[in-house]
Amino acid sequence: MFLRSIARAAPRSPAAIRAGPIASVNAIQARFASEHAISNPTLAGIEKRWEGMPPQEQAELWMSLRDRMKVDWHQMTLHEKKAAYWIAFGPHGPRAQAPKGEGWRIFFKVAQLTAASVGVFYLVHMFAKPQPKTMSKEWQEASNEYAKAEKMNPIHGISKEGYEGPGFVQSPPLEKS
Repeated sequence: MFLRSIARAAPRSPAAIRAGPIASVNAIQARFASEHAISNPTLAGIEKRWEGMPPQEQAELWMSLRDRMKVDWHQMTLHEKKAAYWIAFGPHGPRAQAPKGEGWRIFFKVAQLTAASVGVFYLVHMFAKPQPKTMSKEWQEASNEYAKAEKMNPIHGISKEGYEGPGFVQSPPLEKS
């Protein structure tokens, strides 16, 4: 009778058959280990204790619950079901509530960094050299005339018949000083 119960408990996968009797015994131990309920004091108040538990203890509890969830869920206790759900989907770790006032701190830090970047931009432009003479409107209009004379880009560009675009002009007229 004992041999028949071992035969039913052992997995029938090809990997288990090749591994031999040791793998079958390990599979039986794993199956029977997951059939025992986790004690209620271990799971009681898990919502309050989870954050304070050491990571090793959290991992052990989660692994035992994971093994326990492999059985039929009707065999699990209510505490096990609640603990498994809370550990998987509860508001802890990355799903925890943000600290009070975090949104305002983020807003003020972003505003502060934006103001600093605007200040750096204007500081750099205050000490920058003047624009080159090629950026004046007169120079760009002369570049348009040169492009038409040399028939640059006759298919889509400034030399095309009926072209009405600005060409190379993109700057305001040069200021006389």
